[in-house]
Order: sequence, then C-alpha cells, then structure tokens
Amino acid sequence: MKSEIEILQKLGIEKLNPMQLDAKEAIQNNHEVLLLSPTGTGKTLAFLLPLFNQIDHKEQSTQLLIVVPTRELAIQIEQVCKDMGSGLKVNAVYGGRSTKKDLAELSHQPHVLIGTPGRLADHLDRKTVDVKTIKFLVLDEFDKSLEIGFNEDMKFISKELKYLKKKVLTSATFGVQVPNFVHFKKPTELNFLSTKKSQLEELIVFSQHKDKLQALVKLIKSKGNANWIVFCNFKNAIQRIGDFLDKHNLAHSIFQGGLEQKDRERALIKFRNGSTKILLATDLAARGLDIPDLDYIIHYHLPVTKEEYTHRNGRTARMNTGGTAYVLWHKEEPLPKYIPLLPSVLETELKYKDEKSKSMTTVFISGGRKDKISKGDIAGFFMKQGGLKGDELGLIELKNDCAFVGVISSKVDAVIAELNNQHLKKRKLRIYVID
Repeated sequence: MKSEIEILQKLGIEKLNPMQLDAKEAIQNNHEVLLLSPTGTGKTLAFLLPLFNQIDHKEQSTQLLIVVPTRELAIQIEQVCKDMGSGLKVNAVYGGRSTKKDLAELSHQPHVLIGTPGRLADHLDRKTVDVKTIKFLVLDEFDKSLEIGFNEDMKFISKELKYLKKKVLTSATFGVQVPNFVHFKKPTELNFLSTKKSQLEELIVFSQHKDKLQALVKLIKSKGNANWIVFCNFKNAIQRIGDFLDKHNLAHSIFQGGLEQKDRERALIKFRNGSTKILLATDLAARGLDIPDLDYIIHYHLPVTKEEYTHRNGRTARMNTGGTAYVLWHKEEPLPKYIPLLPSVLETELKYKDEKSKSMTTVFISGGRKDKISKGDIAGFFMKQGGLKGDELGLIELKNDCAFVGVISSKVDAVIAELNNQHLKKRKLRIYVID
C-alpha cells in the first residue's frame, strides 16, 4: 500500500486537518470510536486511512464493511477509495442497482465492501459475503440510516457480524443516541461539532405570494453568478418549481429519491462542474453528498425538524468559510420555533444583478478507468486534439467505464465534432452532451 504522504499527494491534499489526525490516532488505537464532525470536514478519509493500514492486502477476503444511508454516499466513498490508489479491491452495492452485477463483482471478494443497509442485509442473508472475515465495521452517518427507516436492516447486519475487532460510528448531529444493537461498551468519543467556527449568515426573505415562486427567482437573480441548493419538502413541488425556473432561463438540476440512480448521479455531476448553478433537492441532499461548498442555500419549504434545518444549512459555511442560508417565508405560513428571530429582507428590495459567466456543458465519454484512461489523459485529449485552453475545460469525473467533462459551452459542438469516434489509449470513444 502507498504511504500516507503518497495517498495525500494523489488526492491533492497538503496535510490532514486536526479532526482527521485525532480520528486516525483514535481508530488505530481503540476498538470502538464514535466520531462526531460536521458535514464537509473529511470524515471519509479520517476513517479510511487508519483502517486501510490494518487490512491484510495479501488475503483476498472482505475485511472492512462500510454501511451508509444513501446510494450517493456509497458511490462517493467507493470513488475516494479508488482515488487513494491503495491497491485494495473495493466494491459498492446499493438499492436500484442490478443484483446480478453485485453477484458478479462479489464472486471475487473485495477487501472493502460499501453499501446501503437494505442491500448489504440482503447479501449477508444470501451468504454472498463471508462474515467470518469481516473484522472492521464503519456505520457512516448512522443516525441518518436509522432516521430513514433502516433500523431492522442495521440490526440484522450488526447481529451477523460476530468476528469484529473494531467499530467506527460517524455522525454530523449533536446528541445522537447510539442504538443498543451496536453493542458499544466503552467507545472513544471524538466530538468536533462544538468546535466548528460557523460563519453562517441566516436571513428571512418575505414573499409577497404564498407560492413564493417570484421571490425565489428574484433572490437567485439578485446574486448573479452563484451556486445554490434550493431545498423542498415534496417531490411534486420540485417539478413545478423547475418549470417556473425554466420560464426564467435559470438552468437547474433536480435531485430527489424518485429519480433513477443514473439521473441522480448526472444531476450531481452537472451541478459540480457548473453546467447548472441551481440544484433543486429534497432533504436527500442535506448531507452525505460530494458537492462543493456553496455560498447560498434556500429553504423554499420550511424543514420539518430542527435537525434537518441544521443539516441543510451545513451545505454552506463549511470548514470555517462564510455562507448564507435564506428562509423564504410568507406571513400566513407558520414559522417553526427552531428558526430563530432572523434579519429580514422584503422581496421588493431584491435587485437584479447582471453578472456574465462562462457557461459550461457536461460531455459524456465512453471510456474510463478500466481502459487505463486517466484524468490527465482526458485533459490532454481535449486540450491538444480538441483545441481547448485550460480555463475552457472544467471538472473531469472519471468512472470505471466512462467519464464526464465540463466543457465551455461556446466550443462544445466544435470539440465533439473533432473528438467523437477518435481513439484514446487504443479505445475508440463516443462523446456527446448529456441531457
């Protein structure tokens, strides 16, 4: 396995932050660790580094099980594992994915298995995975898994794992209760929640109309070229809001549980690389997702609980940076007690800000990691053969069998005409714009 310095260099990280250093030491030296730290502080790397060092690389068996609440978090952690270049076999399983594909990958046992509780419980019940070899367990964002109804699956998983040497639980929530089925005896607790220096600004925007659509558009346009997550409570409302944004030429992506997994992934990809500046989302996007730190979030619908209000706000003002959370409110709407008395602004006070920005488009590439293609290869391909300058090429996301690239919109047609059906690393590539 690579050294820690090599892994950090590969990930583009200069050094571990204080939480990661403390977590690494605690996980190395203790059998039970409870890690409490805000969203976006690097908990994934904090538990992967020390646990990877304790895995027997020569033994081809599943030794580390990581249980997560959402498909997106499973995919995200799998990607981090692969980006670390550890040499370990890593697989992710989750609902909405073909069980046949799971079985094909698990026929050669991975060192690290990541998954959602329901799908993991199914595999343990099928005896697809040998529980006797699993020595390390991580319940990542465990309270979220319980909150969304995975209690029985998590209880079953914990009961099946009788040979554990180490347990790690993580959360971004104050006052979480560790369930009895985890059998924590004397856990080492690391609490970084109270030490976060939040620079979050919270404001109420008074809407003139009950539906708040006009106020939403005015607020977004008042900030010019900015990235937003707009939180909604209902899936059907997201479509209605999206249609209204379309009428005002505000490009957006939609992220909610009713979408196919491919559509959810592509919505996040387009948001990350700047093809869309607005993500319309349910609370599924409140935590556990790999999305950039934002300047602004909007509570279009007021959250049901104080915890969700906190987690939504946690998508901005992360890692000691600033950010603003707006609460859209109409006077006839009950304001929950957990939302404090906040400074306010009237819808009529919002002024349009004309700020030009480079428009980006997301391009699909039909080759990936399994074709020995790297991000550097793709960058060179688009710049040398495609004629793009460095600032015209956006984020590159490399998958096992494909890749996604942000390309400046003004040149995307010319680039595709030049590169489609050309070869990279002996692979003939199909390249096209994704919807």
